[in-house]
Amino acid sequence: MSEEKHHHHLFHHHKEEEAGSTVDDGPVDYEKEVKHHKHMEQLGELGAAAAGAFAVHEKNKAEKDPEHATKYRIEEEIAAAVAVGSGGYAFHEHHEKKEAKEEEEEAHGKKHHHLF
Repeated sequence: MSEEKHHHHLFHHHKEEEAGSTVDDGPVDYEKEVKHHKHMEQLGELGAAAAGAFAVHEKNKAEKDPEHATKYRIEEEIAAAVAVGSGGYAFHEHHEKKEAKEEEEEAHGKKHHHLF
């Protein structure tokens, strides 16, 4: 009976999976890829806006409560860093979206003529 049991572990793979299969997943759905990157870009923008708003909120709390101002300033700095990171992620996804659009156009025979 112990031979029939298969234990699935998070970091253990079958030998077939580790061999690096060269299975072709078929054609790439560029429209789906563009939509995915657009969605992730919007989430990054939303995260940046939310973290920025929280940073402003913490700054106002620090001004109103000088006794706990240090705590609020630390939280403000963390929120500001998160806002910058989220903005960078949104920027990254924007460029990924543009690349996916260009790949889609190239796959459908549309050629770009770059003059400069």
